[in-house]
Amino acid sequence: MAVAEAKSDRGGDLFAVRSILFLPASNPRAIEKARGLNADLVVLDLEDAVKPDDKTAARKAAVEAVTHQWPMPVAIRINGVGTKWHSLDLDAADRSKADYIVVPRAISAHLVRDVGKTVRKPVLAMIETAAGVLCAAEIAKSCAGLIAGTNDLRADLRLPLDATREPISASLQIIVLAARAAGIAVFDGVFNALDDPTGFTREAEEGRGLGFDGKSLIHPNQIALCHTAFGPSPAEVERAKALVDAFKGGAERFGNEMIERMHVEAAQRVLERAAS
Repeated sequence: MAVAEAKSDRGGDLFAVRSILFLPASNPRAIEKARGLNADLVVLDLEDAVKPDDKTAARKAAVEAVTHQWPMPVAIRINGVGTKWHSLDLDAADRSKADYIVVPRAISAHLVRDVGKTVRKPVLAMIETAAGVLCAAEIAKSCAGLIAGTNDLRADLRLPLDATREPISASLQIIVLAARAAGIAVFDGVFNALDDPTGFTREAEEGRGLGFDGKSLIHPNQIALCHTAFGPSPAEVERAKALVDAFKGGAERFGNEMIERMHVEAAQRVLERAAS
């Protein structure tokens, strides 16, 4: 397995993923509902969203769920190294038909590589700690994508509970830089408020501005907002089309600015995202 691949056999192109919906694998109603949603990627969670007493049932439910056809790729988030559920989750993940495996609290490339070899599937590594941020560049070389775990990162940095994203902005940029240097996809963390669509949109647009490909979600109501925030606007699409059509090679004038091949490549990515 080429661990840095952005694709799995059934999983499609991670760079086209805008929304990653996390849901507890212990909730059968949520799993059934998720099949009818238009999230780009669904993560069946065995970790934080599941009570300790429900871990065994959740593991069995996740493996069962991915045996069925889904309209989108599906991942399983395992419990982390050092927990009593980790090895059991690895065995289940290896046997499962999940498209991706999500590793929480990734702090070393060695850990991520070991998981990938064991489960024989592409791995998405969650960067959720100071140690993970500082090792993000090496971790990115060993996985298919990075996910910023903003809640755990705030906790690990001992930030106040009401802290904004400003104190973690440097960490978020490091995560994006690590992913781009490795040529893999990268996703922003969750927005906790369920009744603040304006706040969600603002944070999602900020994440796109930082360079994230998409965002982690905790509720289906956030999917449409996420797709709008991470999808190009009609004006962006029109400008991209005009720029691609106008380019003849080399540096040249486009309206009141100079463009060259890098601008065309960026415009083509806009058009690809608009078509996804």
